[in-house]
Amino acid sequence: MKQSLSKYLWLGVTAVIFIYTAVVTVRNLVIIVRVNSRIARLEKQYDLYRGRIDQDSTLLEQLKYDEYLEQFAREKFHMQRANENIYIVED
Repeated sequence: MKQSLSKYLWLGVTAVIFIYTAVVTVRNLVIIVRVNSRIARLEKQYDLYRGRIDQDSTLLEQLKYDEYLEQFAREKFHMQRANENIYIVED
């Protein structure tokens, strides 16, 4: 009787440990999937912002030259010289 009780006790302890391990493993897998999803989103944002930074850096380099600065101001802000008419054509 005592031996079978000890046997069931160890079987119960083993079952509890197995169930606990399974729950922790599944929980960790869910966390890993969430983290990988977030990493993918952040990498997309990084690529987007890296592209914007590259464009802005190029624009800043070009704006150092007066010819391009004038062209940029005319196109972006519709600036004009004295005695000059500007016609805006939008697509």
